[in-house]
Amino acid sequence: MAKSKNGTGANLGFEDKLWAAADKLRGSMDSAEYKHVVLGLIFLKYISDAFLEKHKTLEAEKLADPEEKDEYLADNVVWVPPGARWDYLQKNAKKPEIGKLIDDALASIERDNKAFKGVLPKDYGRPSLDKTRLGELIDLIGTIGLGDKESREQDILGRVYEYFLGRFAEKEGKGGGEFYTPQCVVKLLVEMIEPYKGRVFDPCCGSGGMFVQAIKFVKAHMSSNGNGGMSAVQRQRAISIYGQELNYTTWRLCQMNLAIRGIDGDIRWNEKGSFIQDEHKDLRADFILANPPFNMEDWGYSKVKNDVRWRRFDQPSGNAQFSLPAGGERKQKDGSVIHVDGGNANYAWILHFLHHLAPHGTAGFVLANGSLSSNTSGEGEIRKAITEADMVDCIIGLPGQLFYTTPISASLWFLTRSKKADKERGYRARPGETLFIDARKMGHLIDRTHRELSDDEIAEIGRTYHAWRGEKDSGKYADQAGFCMAATLKQIEAHSHVLTPGRYVGAEEIEDDGVPFEEKMSELSAELYEQMGEAQELDGAIRRNLEGLGYGE
Repeated sequence: MAKSKNGTGANLGFEDKLWAAADKLRGSMDSAEYKHVVLGLIFLKYISDAFLEKHKTLEAEKLADPEEKDEYLADNVVWVPPGARWDYLQKNAKKPEIGKLIDDALASIERDNKAFKGVLPKDYGRPSLDKTRLGELIDLIGTIGLGDKESREQDILGRVYEYFLGRFAEKEGKGGGEFYTPQCVVKLLVEMIEPYKGRVFDPCCGSGGMFVQAIKFVKAHMSSNGNGGMSAVQRQRAISIYGQELNYTTWRLCQMNLAIRGIDGDIRWNEKGSFIQDEHKDLRADFILANPPFNMEDWGYSKVKNDVRWRRFDQPSGNAQFSLPAGGERKQKDGSVIHVDGGNANYAWILHFLHHLAPHGTAGFVLANGSLSSNTSGEGEIRKAITEADMVDCIIGLPGQLFYTTPISASLWFLTRSKKADKERGYRARPGETLFIDARKMGHLIDRTHRELSDDEIAEIGRTYHAWRGEKDSGKYADQAGFCMAATLKQIEAHSHVLTPGRYVGAEEIEDDGVPFEEKMSELSAELYEQMGEAQELDGAIRRNLEGLGYGE
């Protein structure tokens, strides 16, 4: 993978070497298994580094026993028992029993630290795991600082995690989307909705990237918004984290991802998922951040078709329901026919988000571009109702090739239950307006098939939205042909409530270079004539070569 520009991804110099060592482990296991083997070791190295640094400080100060557990807990440092410390494991990395030693180490950490109970992978001792290569991976990870102060300040762990999650997503293809959203997309979502304080909710949270970025945003921006007197812990506690995840192993990954950063969150798992068994039924979130599975079918609509989440919000009675996709038969590639319960879940996710949104809350989420214009199975009716209820705040068209897991083009939706002026957040009143941003031309290729938004581009998009909302120090908003436009409800109605940004922002204006039209046409004609001549000459050469080979007419 090419190194990322502007710091939006890992750029540490050792990632490819580390990945190559980890990739050797695959052997008889697929990436869904070995990602937990690798990330479990990285987690173990991180907490061991942080522990060792504190241990050395206590030894030097000679004011407390360096083996006293409470000394570590007081500083939010994980207590690591002797048999789980990295130096001990690395000394024994070449032994056949290294797998069991790692399992015992992780079990002891879970026993002494309740936050990790039932979360850590403890299957390194299984016969199918190549112990020689496991030892080699331990030696390589041992050369990387992860949890010491300098590494924490550079967020080395977070960057390694991002790199590995991205590579695993790339390896797993479509299935990787269950736990990973490209970091630049997460950063853009967070930059747009600015979750300074309040309840943050993700009902399909994967590995927890939305939460991690929300915390980073709070830490980075709170001091510039009049909260400079708050400690890092106080800033982190300014937001409360809530989430749900269907995949159990991904839920464990999320718990690890939050725990290593000291983030407390109410992250729940059940095997039925957010639609069938909503774990946070009564939650009304100030911010919703999500990347639900694109175009998910068979989500179990028949089991929850009378649920309160599908009630219409555009009718006074509040009892009528939207007509959600009810499913039906689907023909497979092999010609077989299966019954799908629920059809496409895109609009079920939208209604799920709106149900959980607080009166002044904002939801930012990713959906496939088709959701902007689809009219099948009542989706157009729902989109019309949401638009006319003035809940659509902003729509962003994203460039292609951002996701490892799907070639489908995507967009960002930002919905709100209130467009009234908000003095606390600095928003102006903007009823009847929706901002459209076309960012399809942005981004740069990081390899032949994947694109990434730069920090500067993320900041430009964010500033545009914040200026339109009237936020202080964001500049003055103005429509920009080909990039952004603030549309009225009447204009959206004129487009049959289709929300594709390109319909509104129009074509980019081309600067007049002062060259007369006739001169431009003359130059263009001459250039075209020259190209035609070159093409004819090439065609003649090809024909002569073919005739020489006996392929002439």
